[in-house]
Amino acid sequence: MNDAGHDSHGAALHDVAPHDAAALPHGTLKGYLTGFVLSAILTAIPFWLVMAGPFFSSQTTAVIVLALAGVQVVVHMTFFLHMNGRVEGGWSMMALVFTIIVVVIVLAGSLWVMTHLNANLMAPEQMMRR
Repeated sequence: MNDAGHDSHGAALHDVAPHDAAALPHGTLKGYLTGFVLSAILTAIPFWLVMAGPFFSSQTTAVIVLALAGVQVVVHMTFFLHMNGRVEGGWSMMALVFTIIVVVIVLAGSLWVMTHLNANLMAPEQMMRR
């Protein structure tokens, strides 16, 4: 408590300026509908590729599906999460980049370990001879 009988923490809350409403991203109906349509298309194309298997080998289909998944992540971040370099002074984008780097390192390391384990694993008949 301070001299005036008010809680010092409560007084500090009144000194903080409210968030600038113009700086916050606001979605429009057109933006949300565009994001929805793009998301639906980016879901339907991989589904069709996997179910119909029209032109490509399974490896090529997997690469196309992964690429479209990446595009869909960007669509969701842009149209629904309103992430860009201006929001929060760029910190949300920097946090996203850091998260992507960590995920890539973890996935690449996991795949590297599993590949080497698979290559160096003894066949069951070799284990029985020991």
